[in-house]
Amino acid sequence: MSQRIQFTRTGASDVLELVNVNSAEPDQGEVRIANKAIGLNFIDIYFRTGLYPAPSMPSGLGTEGAGVVDAVGEGVTHLSVGDRVAYAQGPLGAYAQLHTLPAAKVIKLPDSVDFETAAASMLKGLTVQYLLRQTYELKGGETILFHAAAGGVGSIACQWAKALGVKLIGTVSSQEKADLAMANGAWATINYSEENVVERVRELTNGEMCDVVYDSVGKDMRETSLDCLKPRALMVSFGNSSGPVDGVNIGILNQKGALFVTRPSLNGYADTRERLEAMCDDFFAMLESGKITIDIANRYPLAEAGNAQDALQGRKTTGSTVLLP
Repeated sequence: MSQRIQFTRTGASDVLELVNVNSAEPDQGEVRIANKAIGLNFIDIYFRTGLYPAPSMPSGLGTEGAGVVDAVGEGVTHLSVGDRVAYAQGPLGAYAQLHTLPAAKVIKLPDSVDFETAAASMLKGLTVQYLLRQTYELKGGETILFHAAAGGVGSIACQWAKALGVKLIGTVSSQEKADLAMANGAWATINYSEENVVERVRELTNGEMCDVVYDSVGKDMRETSLDCLKPRALMVSFGNSSGPVDGVNIGILNQKGALFVTRPSLNGYADTRERLEAMCDDFFAMLESGKITIDIANRYPLAEAGNAQDALQGRKTTGSTVLLP
């Protein structure tokens, strides 16, 4: 028996419950992980609320964790019982003491990366990897706008952008978060609670605006994000923290300067074992070089997953949060 967080209906955080379950033995091509730390991400809230439908009910939750291989299914050759590993992609069920998933989604951890760091950063770090190195391959010298710059993804993006020689302007909701983003390497910050984002971007760039806008906020920032771009520049919409972007008039892209928009995801980039390994190698190299450090600002027992999600959804957190089983 082991414990896991599950939900039988969508809704607020009170739908989450801690239950005892019989952990599945790994089938062919699968491994079972004894989690040491579990990552908390906004996508978990999307599944809990029903924005993203769970495959079945009752459903587990979470896609990111780190721990030790507990059991290995037939046909798995690259992992053994006792290996230190991490993962960032489904299936749902990472909010648990034991989690069974396809071995192809599991990566061995370098000795220099501890369990909490891996659980706090795998999904976020690989997200930043594809955003800055693949969706738009930053070369250095660009000016970009990154919303929620003091959050888990934003904190990594600030550091990675600085290492690349990119001017990152980060939007934040408070002076405390502005200070954190600047400490992480942001070139400038904009407090959207007090400042007009578009006007401030225009001032900071001397009217040139941005090469790329990275928007994880969604509904509330759609127009603002587009208005911060140069002609023929790119908006990358990769999240929905304020709600999904819908009712899009594609003609607005022409009116605002022949703009480009894309909606990427981690699964869309780490879609083969080879691509996943290459992305992890890139991210782990940044960690091992010290160019990126992970701020684990919040730790919650697994049983308090609902409280942890409420804090994240209420924008009361900075850095990363982990659940400890």
